[in-house]
Amino acid sequence: MASWVWKHYEEYVRKHLARHGRRDPSPEELRATLEAIWRESSATLLVQEPWMGTIRFKALARLKGEAAEELLADPMAYIHSRYGGGKFKVNFHHGMHFVGTRNFKPEGEPRWPDLPELPEE
Repeated sequence: MASWVWKHYEEYVRKHLARHGRRDPSPEELRATLEAIWRESSATLLVQEPWMGTIRFKALARLKGEAAEELLADPMAYIHSRYGGGKFKVNFHHGMHFVGTRNFKPEGEPRWPDLPELPEE
């Protein structure tokens, strides 16, 4: 798992373990728990776009498991190669629980404006 993703999941994983009586988990327990939680997690890629005199976030991709590996390995390259430039964010969820968000701003011409928005789950 990429270190930038762990920064978003660490507190969540520690709280999860604490709820199950593990207040001082070993590195192995943290890793195993993160792996289990990640199997039930998703990463949603959104882009900021002007909308009716304000801004909104348009969902472009929802990735789970192995489908997210390329995004996690090099988010700027992943976003730029598929969507071009703009103001993006990646939201992480474990099931229905929000885990964290990270913003990215690759330079270049936007290629996302004509793409359809993902339907809400």
